[in-house]
Amino acid sequence: MKTKKFWKWTNESLNEPNEIRNLELYGTIAETSWFDDEITPQMFKDELFQGKGPVTIWINSPGGDCIAASQIYTMLMEYPGEVTVKIDGLAASAASVIAMAGSKVLMAPTAMMMIHNPMTTAFGDHVEMQKTIEMLEEVKESIINAYEIKTSLSRAKLSRLMDEETWMNAYKAIELGFADALLEDKKTANMKDSYVFSQRKVDAALLNKMTAKTKDKANQFTGRNVDELKNQLKVMEKLFNLGGK
Repeated sequence: MKTKKFWKWTNESLNEPNEIRNLELYGTIAETSWFDDEITPQMFKDELFQGKGPVTIWINSPGGDCIAASQIYTMLMEYPGEVTVKIDGLAASAASVIAMAGSKVLMAPTAMMMIHNPMTTAFGDHVEMQKTIEMLEEVKESIINAYEIKTSLSRAKLSRLMDEETWMNAYKAIELGFADALLEDKKTANMKDSYVFSQRKVDAALLNKMTAKTKDKANQFTGRNVDELKNQLKVMEKLFNLGGK
């Protein structure tokens, strides 16, 4: 049976080592378990390492198999190029673990991250149930390892956050150290820069006109009020860096 891939490369640039490669992790992380599966993890690793240069990983996932998340996390940590994680929707559960592999983690203002305790199903007597509990405790500790490296929060606090099933918007994730910054809208940023530049030019042009007219009028009169006005104009010229002395 052919394994369904849950990842997608959107611009493979094998011949351009400096060009950013984009990887999308959208949807459930591994619809079938990666445990005891040598084919699917190897496929992911081969595709990751066959290229070079920086990689941008887009994440919108509710989570999934913690074994798959652990392997992907490890592969990304071993990848020699820079790894930037961009969360544009949701990075929950196992997907949040993968996000911790990013050298930089960026979140859209509307994105969310969620961390919680690992879960599983079990069948058997009380001995088997106790074994399952112990296994889940160890899985939790392994997940905390990844969170601790990224956030530098104490293990006790991270454990409490997982116990409480903590949902974080972008600002809270940045505050706690799970993310580094917001995803910026380049179009909006360019518009703001353009507006500031244009507004400064308008203000400067207006001041030039005011200065010229006021000087013409002031030359016709003398007195303390006129001198004060001239001094104020000189201050305004210096403020707008128009060459006034």
